[in-house]
Amino acid sequence: MSRKFAVALSVVTTTLALVSTPAQALENDLALTPPMGFNNWNTTHCRAEFNEAMVLATADTFVSKGLKDAGYTYVNLDDCWAKPQRNAQGDLEPDPVRFPHGIKYVADYVHGKGLKFGIYTSAGTKTCDTLGFPGGLNNEQRDANLFASWGVDYLKYDNCNNQGVDAVQRYTKMRDALKATGRPIVFSICEWGENSPWNWAQNVGNSWRTTGDISDNWSSMLGIFKRNLSLAPYAKPGAWNDPDMLEVGNGGMTPTEYRSHFSLWSMMSAPLLIGANLSNISAENFQTLLNKDVIALDQDARGVPGRQVKASGGTYVIAKPLANGDVAVALFNENGSAATIGTTTAEIGIGGATRYGLKDLWSKVTSTTSSAISASVPAHGTVVYRVSKQGTLSVPPAGRTALSDLATETWSNGWGPIEKDRSNGEQAAGDGHTLTIEGTTFAKGIGTHARSDLTFYVDGRCSRFEATVGVDDESPSNRASVVFEVYAGTRKVADSGVLTGASAGKQLSADISGTQRLRLVVSNAGDGIDYDHADWANPTITCS
Repeated sequence: MSRKFAVALSVVTTTLALVSTPAQALENDLALTPPMGFNNWNTTHCRAEFNEAMVLATADTFVSKGLKDAGYTYVNLDDCWAKPQRNAQGDLEPDPVRFPHGIKYVADYVHGKGLKFGIYTSAGTKTCDTLGFPGGLNNEQRDANLFASWGVDYLKYDNCNNQGVDAVQRYTKMRDALKATGRPIVFSICEWGENSPWNWAQNVGNSWRTTGDISDNWSSMLGIFKRNLSLAPYAKPGAWNDPDMLEVGNGGMTPTEYRSHFSLWSMMSAPLLIGANLSNISAENFQTLLNKDVIALDQDARGVPGRQVKASGGTYVIAKPLANGDVAVALFNENGSAATIGTTTAEIGIGGATRYGLKDLWSKVTSTTSSAISASVPAHGTVVYRVSKQGTLSVPPAGRTALSDLATETWSNGWGPIEKDRSNGEQAAGDGHTLTIEGTTFAKGIGTHARSDLTFYVDGRCSRFEATVGVDDESPSNRASVVFEVYAGTRKVADSGVLTGASAGKQLSADISGTQRLRLVVSNAGDGIDYDHADWANPTITCS
């Protein structure tokens, strides 16, 4: 949590050029939704059944049993695929017993199924298995070139035997090596959250592990969920928190517990990498992996991970705003007996309608509500609703209107709720102060904390958006760094660039003609979210 300080400076406004495409983390335009696929480690470790035949059969199953159609794309190898030593030329070589036709053959087979192929190594001298296969440290470009020549689409880069070399240095070096190959390769950082990668990895990898390895039991899954949930503000399209691979189907949890596992990972916008042997998974657990309604939450283009709305006595309410103006809400019960869990539409951050539709994404039952959302949730269970606006919708009036006077359709915020005509106080509603940017105060506006994401339903009737944006003076000038972005639907129409607590306020002006939804986003600048208090001062829309 950030602390608050006040500084007094003068406001300078600068007109910003409009842009048409979003700046993505890592700038490789990959993993704009969390990667989905398969990794063998959770089911095979380094045992003999991890081999070419298993990998090819997995690719076949992706196609024959509908996993590919459901969005699963990557067929990934983990540790133990290589020989224990590099060859005379210094290159990695595949184990000829496990992979008699070589890795390129396997990659070509996977590609032939319309899928993508991934591989593994470690940012150290050796990989993590006790047999000690060669790692990538000081061989980054050599290995990246080899992977590219084989047709690799995804690299999981582990953290073992790293010789104490700085993590940012090691992972950045492989990032640059992958980029130099010219081949698009998703970069999955696996340093177990040891060096708080959420504070630095946005511009290095497409995902970063936030915890140690998962195990196939309730306690492990639950602990990882709790540690990962609080990191929601750090993720965004192209840069994801990774709480490790799925255990669904491996046998250590009940079907109800596996549904919770799958629901929570989807709500947190986590990579969905199946870790079970698809040849013997039960039909019930297979259907869990194929639930397209839940997968749609994970793969939503808005890319906002679910935030904890409230938690008490082992029950959780988690809300996730979606690209079309809906909000997903998960009611999760970690207890050993059933519990009634409730919330409201206001608490989960959806507004602007007289009635809301609810779809239970597991039972498929639909209902409506004016506000209350509640369910009896079984022990270790999760009920997931998709909440949509129905009935009379609030629309902006004609003329020039302050956005803070209008209902927010959906919102998500890094700390606490967003504030209307106040700065963000990080905790309870109404705990902010007068909006102040460089010594100038504003009576109207919206106080947020990165990462924040707001939508307003404007019904295609508005033509212009205007605001002064900047870091609130309550943040120290040398700590906060944010980026303000304005979207007309999915099209980005304005971007502030990086602003810090020492930056002058900037004037944003954007054409929003024809759009149904105006979206205001504040991202951190890739260096964590501490002190990132961000003000939309005097935001207005002009409508007909």
